[in-house]
Amino acid sequence: MGKVLGIIGEYNPFHNGHMYHLEESKKLTSSNYTVAIISGNFTQRGSTAIIDKWSRAEMAIRNGVDLVIELPLLYATSSAENFADGAIKILNSLKVVDYVSFGSETSNIDILSDLADILYKEPIKYKSLLSHELKKGLSFPKARENALMMYLEGDMKYLDVLSSPNNILGVEYIKALKKYKSNISPISIARFETGYNDVTYSGNIASATAIRNIIKNGAFDALKKLLPSSSYSILLKSIKEGHVVPDLSVFEKQIIYNLRSMYPEEIAELADVSEGLEFSLKNAADSCNTLEDLLNTIKSKRYTETRLQRILLYSLLNITKKDIELSKKATPYVRVLGLNNRGKFLISEIAKANPKLEIITSVKKFSDKTTNKNLKYMIEKDIWATDVYTIGYQFDSSSNLDFTKKLLTL
Repeated sequence: MGKVLGIIGEYNPFHNGHMYHLEESKKLTSSNYTVAIISGNFTQRGSTAIIDKWSRAEMAIRNGVDLVIELPLLYATSSAENFADGAIKILNSLKVVDYVSFGSETSNIDILSDLADILYKEPIKYKSLLSHELKKGLSFPKARENALMMYLEGDMKYLDVLSSPNNILGVEYIKALKKYKSNISPISIARFETGYNDVTYSGNIASATAIRNIIKNGAFDALKKLLPSSSYSILLKSIKEGHVVPDLSVFEKQIIYNLRSMYPEEIAELADVSEGLEFSLKNAADSCNTLEDLLNTIKSKRYTETRLQRILLYSLLNITKKDIELSKKATPYVRVLGLNNRGKFLISEIAKANPKLEIITSVKKFSDKTTNKNLKYMIEKDIWATDVYTIGYQFDSSSNLDFTKKLLTL
């Protein structure tokens, strides 16, 4: 059947940089088919997707992806480690994927693999160094970066790698491949012209962060040169329909209400809350009116802003420590958001290769028939997240879209 390429991303939204990555990945691997695992309506940085998951799936398919699968909420909104772990579990379970390609600040797979090997094997010396750094009150990412550099005896070729978010995700993808003894080969395509969080741009390439800022500021004409024409049309349609959800601040009153109505011990059960952070969150929610004020009140060197923002998202969607633990133990379902004719062929090949795999093309049928309580719970979280997400629409804030939206076939 030829080679199959896997890509993991958010496509929030699908822009020219994504197109470059997709085309270069196909060239490098000589792949015949492409599967993309994308986040749903909320993202790994603890925010909203700018437009819904079906619109972003359509962007991907119209620009060269054959099959788009949703990364379940409990992975999509989790730490880099669990995000990567969940996505690799899905790609590995398909049993037809030959390569996984990701964008990073380096294309040197050997460097990323060296780091992944340490994190996977966790040598005693490294664990001791990490513990020492965490005792200093540093955030986990910074403590881990320091511990790795000390373990590697200050080898400077690793330094810049560890400070870049896409590199960190790349390391986590490779670590997960090692963990599951996967036959999928990782490849990295170096980003160019713009960084992951750059808010400025030049030419026709901009980060998704810059594009989302442009949308928030209403400068829609600038988007024409930054997105493929099909992506631009889909995005413009969502904007005109009032179906844009710019960021988590859209839900700030609901989040503050939730935190104010919770006891500290209930907040402590939310994912990522530890070391008494529940008291800081409770006190801040009792005195703040905006998420920006709340974040400024509770931020410290121990907790990254991304982690804190994820916790606020968890309070909105009621994602607990138990939920994340459940996701770590589960082999996720394959929820198809969209596909073309080549994707239909891929699905048939996937079903042949792994007959026991739960492939979802109808959420209702799956919900009615599945006997797996963990997977049923996970899909209910996905459904709930969509129902919350549409509250952020300017118009037509319908619920139950996971049941009423038809499978996207192009």
